[in-house]
Amino acid sequence: MTEQTAGERPGISAAIVVHEGRVLMVRRRVKEGQLSWQFPAGEIEPGESAEEAAVREAGEETGLTVSAVKLLGERVHPKTQRLMSYTACEVVSGTAYVADTEELAELAWCAHSEIPEYVPYGLYEPVQAYLDEALHQ
Repeated sequence: MTEQTAGERPGISAAIVVHEGRVLMVRRRVKEGQLSWQFPAGEIEPGESAEEAAVREAGEETGLTVSAVKLLGERVHPKTQRLMSYTACEVVSGTAYVADTEELAELAWCAHSEIPEYVPYGLYEPVQAYLDEALHQ
């Protein structure tokens, strides 16, 4: 984990939540360019790891209690230029719903074959590889 320097925007951590053969996607109320559907995600807070942020954001946005399985990778997002971390998560308890109604419009559990309909520009390769395996395709 790199330390934030003054003036830098915090990194974003995304939770890749797989449950019963589907992956959780959320649709933001405010689009970030082409980004409409994405994974539950938010800024990493000071002193927080990417995995901790992914778990917290999944809970805040969807009401699910999840646990981090593993960090899948980090990159500078090609569309937003923000540092992104992607963490595979599993559901511990709860039922997903739009918990953060200010940020989210809706959510969906997507089958592997549906991912391109939600994310037509493709996923970050390590995330796609994880989903290919986790969703048994």
